[in-house]
Amino acid sequence: MQWFKTISLALAAGLFFSSCQDDTKKPTDTTTSGNIDISVDETYQPIIAEQLRVFDSSFPDAHITAHYKPESECFKDLLDRKSRLILVTRELNGGEKQICEQNKLVPTSMALAKDAVAVIINPSSPDSLLSVEQIKGILTGQYKKKYTVVFDNQGSSTVRYMTDSLLKSDKLGANVFAAKSNSQVVDYVAKNPDAIGFIGLSYVSGADDSATESFMKKIKVASIQNDSTQRFYQPYQAWIAMKLYPLTRNLYFITSETYPGLGTGFANFLSKERGQLIFAHSHLFPLRMNIVIREATVNSGQ
Repeated sequence: MQWFKTISLALAAGLFFSSCQDDTKKPTDTTTSGNIDISVDETYQPIIAEQLRVFDSSFPDAHITAHYKPESECFKDLLDRKSRLILVTRELNGGEKQICEQNKLVPTSMALAKDAVAVIINPSSPDSLLSVEQIKGILTGQYKKKYTVVFDNQGSSTVRYMTDSLLKSDKLGANVFAAKSNSQVVDYVAKNPDAIGFIGLSYVSGADDSATESFMKKIKVASIQNDSTQRFYQPYQAWIAMKLYPLTRNLYFITSETYPGLGTGFANFLSKERGQLIFAHSHLFPLRMNIVIREATVNSGQ
């Protein structure tokens, strides 16, 4: 009888601790509530900060802490399970997908908006019109004018995009340096006539943003030639949408959530009307809503 009681108590204790363990494994967040950390390409800090402000005001029980960092670190956070949601400018590559399979991660992704890399110059610079070939020469140090090239960070999406899309097998020249942020790139170019910078569009085109207005008083945005039309374009929303501005890229979300959690909820918000309108208001081209772009003819009068 004593033996039976001992077994019964052991089973009861086992069931109790098992239920406690199961409770800890249950999700503590939903699509509109809970606490999570996400990793965001620092290029998009102004835009995502605004997205989070609107999302948080709509869902007061949701608490998302965004960590703005170089894109390479965002991918590391996803693969290390530090962030269930990242916002970056490319999808997972083959090696990263393999790591996800090994770690039993099942990521999903979607392109949210089309963005551009802005080329900024000192107001005294004569090179306000540049071709893609000239940009390649500047990046490799072979251009006729010796520029000091400044990026935001060594591991940034902007560096990766320019090397992958433009340089391909060529390497960056010894004249290329990394600052610590997009704002530092702006400050450096503003103070140095022989400097040229490459930064995210949101740092020179944010709507109703006093910081952006301050940036634009310090620098000029160069126009880039389209090889097909032979015309020069600035990174305006319409030219980005019509693929006339040459230096464009997509903003993606990648999530590893296996249930409808807060990361999924924020990703859904970004892909729906309110989130897409915020992208549009920030001069990116939203990819999840219909926007009609019409050509206008200006009548100069008689």
